[in-house]
Amino acid sequence: MKVHSRKIKSIASKIRHARKNMGITQEKLAEMTGLSTGYIAFIEQGKRIPSINTTDKIARVLGIKLSDLFE
Repeated sequence: MKVHSRKIKSIASKIRHARKNMGITQEKLAEMTGLSTGYIAFIEQGKRIPSINTTDKIARVLGIKLSDLFE
């Protein structure tokens, strides 16, 4: 697996983990961020790479630092 691919999967996993820790569904996260449920699902599966702005929006809703997603 390429480094880039591993990083995407890591970010996806951190988003999914934070969402579950918050006790919300993908549907609720989509509603809170103004994104579609399908897009949230693709992000969490590592099938879509969100922009920095979108990633920041998700991080803010989840109450985590954007930088934590990239560590």
